[in-house]
Amino acid sequence: MASAPPPPAWPDRQQVVIADIGPPGGFWIRFVAYLLDAFIMSIAAVVIVAIFIVVILLVDESIDDSKDSPVIIGSVIVMVLALLVINWLYEALMTSSEHGATLGKQALGLRIIRADGARLSFRRATARYLLKYIITPLVPLLIGYLMAAFTNRKRALHDVLADTLVIRSP
Repeated sequence: MASAPPPPAWPDRQQVVIADIGPPGGFWIRFVAYLLDAFIMSIAAVVIVAIFIVVILLVDESIDDSKDSPVIIGSVIVMVLALLVINWLYEALMTSSEHGATLGKQALGLRIIRADGARLSFRRATARYLLKYIITPLVPLLIGYLMAAFTNRKRALHDVLADTLVIRSP
């Protein structure tokens, strides 16, 4: 019997060599970084809510009582949307920047990179953000987050789906 022919050679393709990119950030250090970021975003949320309350109080004086509730409901919707957009932009812009990390992760010496060692694009950082807050919580018992404690490269579900790593900065 004849042996099978070798696979075709593709000279125009480059092999990606993953350099030593550093040790992965474990579950607990990532959790503390998350708490720091939550604290930072809470301060921003308090400022935004205070601004909206002041605006509502100023507008409330100029509107008769019969039209109060649509103004308040509309203001609350705008405030919630503003908080969501600010949280998304904070995480996506910070993780796609040269630092590759939010302020909480930077404080603890962590970076988020692609699995091949490259910096995240804004698009991938946005995808990771959406996966982190929409898809990963859908897995029961927080297993999507707890994966970071048990996988060999310390990746949570959103890291696996976005093909990213959280590493300790050198």
